[in-house]
Amino acid sequence: MSHPRNAKHYDTIEVRPLAGTIGAEILGADLASPIDGKTFSEIHAAFLNYLVVFLPQKGGLTPHHLRRFSQHFGQLDEAPFVFPFKLPSIDGYPEVYNNIKTAGDAGINIGGFWHADVTYRAKPHKAAVFYAKEVPDHGGDTMFANQYLAYETLPQGVKEKLVNMQSVHSSAMPHGQEEARFASVSRDHIPTDGDRAFASSDHELADVEVIENAHPVVRVHPQTGRKVLYVNRAFTSRFVGMSETESLPLLEELWLHASRPEFTCRYRWQQHTVGVWDNCATQHYAINDYFGQHRHMQRVAVHED
Repeated sequence: MSHPRNAKHYDTIEVRPLAGTIGAEILGADLASPIDGKTFSEIHAAFLNYLVVFLPQKGGLTPHHLRRFSQHFGQLDEAPFVFPFKLPSIDGYPEVYNNIKTAGDAGINIGGFWHADVTYRAKPHKAAVFYAKEVPDHGGDTMFANQYLAYETLPQGVKEKLVNMQSVHSSAMPHGQEEARFASVSRDHIPTDGDRAFASSDHELADVEVIENAHPVVRVHPQTGRKVLYVNRAFTSRFVGMSETESLPLLEELWLHASRPEFTCRYRWQQHTVGVWDNCATQHYAINDYFGQHRHMQRVAVHED
């Protein structure tokens, strides 16, 4: 009889897998109250095992609740993103950010393509904590992809080619600008020319400092020791020692492989649900299909150790 990797018995929570390769719901954890060490240890074990976990709550959570829970995962980031994706924080809670898309916003959304967060940093985020404050009646799901499996299922020849390669990750997003994203759609609305444009001018973008760092193409997860495929369309610009043009064919091949449907789950947010994803071992995609509806999420980012 086969057993899932890292199969575990949970005493304080109930864990319900969402798909065959990634994702689980966790029931029995009330985040409006302090959680004890054993409960968090089981939540964290499920997080490492399933890579993204969702904790539905019976009622609303305050920024205080969200910060208190997030601090269990590590040091919180008070400035997680660069322009033009800077988000407004909540007064008194500089690490809790509002991510709001109004009903009339026909443009692109934050995260509307496959990516991992801020990989242009020397130390990208360890995890993200996301809270569904207001959700559309339908639409606005998020997809997640397992990057352990993305690496493990590569052909042996490709693995051997990548073993010592590094890639440059850039906040300039040379492959992740408007052309990589889809503007807001619904059954009754299609995007118009220009709906993909960032809410900024070319001059403003030109004045932003570009941050670049190199990372291994095959990275070892700092907590599990397992290998992950570590390139994403948002921030990976090129391979070290190669131009962007020379790098793009192999990058495209790896990006497509990394988001195979077999490696993914798709989550429909319900109001008051908290989600936590492993930013090293996953990529995610916020689907922009709810034009005409309001969506308000709150976000906390956790630094790598």
